[in-house]
Amino acid sequence: MKGMNLARDYFMQYGRPMLEERFGAYMSRITIGLCGEGSECFGFDDEISRDHDFGPAFCLWLDRELMEEIGERLIAEYEALPASFYGMPVRRDSRMSGHRVGVWESGAFYRHFLGSTVGPQTQMEWLNLPDSYLAVATNGAVFQEGSGSFLEVRGRLKAGHPEDVRIKKMVARAANMSQSGQYNLPRSVRRGEYVAAGLALAEFVRHGMVMIYLLNHRYAPFYKWMHRGLGELPILGTTQKLFAQLMDPCPESSFWEQKQELIEMICSLISAEWQRQELIGTTDPFLQNSLDELMKQIQDPHIAALPWLYG
Repeated sequence: MKGMNLARDYFMQYGRPMLEERFGAYMSRITIGLCGEGSECFGFDDEISRDHDFGPAFCLWLDRELMEEIGERLIAEYEALPASFYGMPVRRDSRMSGHRVGVWESGAFYRHFLGSTVGPQTQMEWLNLPDSYLAVATNGAVFQEGSGSFLEVRGRLKAGHPEDVRIKKMVARAANMSQSGQYNLPRSVRRGEYVAAGLALAEFVRHGMVMIYLLNHRYAPFYKWMHRGLGELPILGTTQKLFAQLMDPCPESSFWEQKQELIEMICSLISAEWQRQELIGTTDPFLQNSLDELMKQIQDPHIAALPWLYG
């Protein structure tokens, strides 16, 4: 069973009855679900994921005032729920996992991931937050909605980057893609510097996958889940196969030529998608040639004044 379904069932069978019996007057003010760190929060868990920090569990989010009123009692009742479910031990917070499940003060949850109780407020705060942090703050599912601030912040974050920030982040990703994959990789191959070429290829893949998430108005997750999530994206999700081919260590004599062809194919698809989103007028497979035009779409003068690679 997938971890999210396990968490929901555990809540419905044990958590909800406990809350209705002992905290009924407060239930409308508590949001319950599962999100944050962990493969199950993205729906990416499998048999390998169960080797540590896995099991039935859920989160309860309360505003500060309510936490001060019932927090200690609620924590005690949560920790007293059955320790096994469907034949497996219930997940508890550990030194390795940190505080991931159980009772959260809503502001503390967002501060843990984003450094602020309400998330980014300015364009520069948005620009400087790693997308992987935003991804873990907005993933997962809500099983029961409450009236506190948790859902207000979550809704704003799930709307995605402000458009100026999204464009600037795409410019930075494109600049890195063009430098690594379209310029430095073929030069390294011609010199016979295959370690440098391999590093250039890895850089292209990393920045390229983040680009696809940005084109979808989504936050790219932690690097080990980026490729797994590509196939679920509606815009250019098919590039998941192309990136997989790029990282395939085929020992053929035409190895680097094949990689270069795939790189140019991905860059052409991205350029065409920029045009479809009306960010550029004319497509150009060499991504760097479109960066100035992209930058002109940015309205905030402070963001527009930043160099290509910033972000």
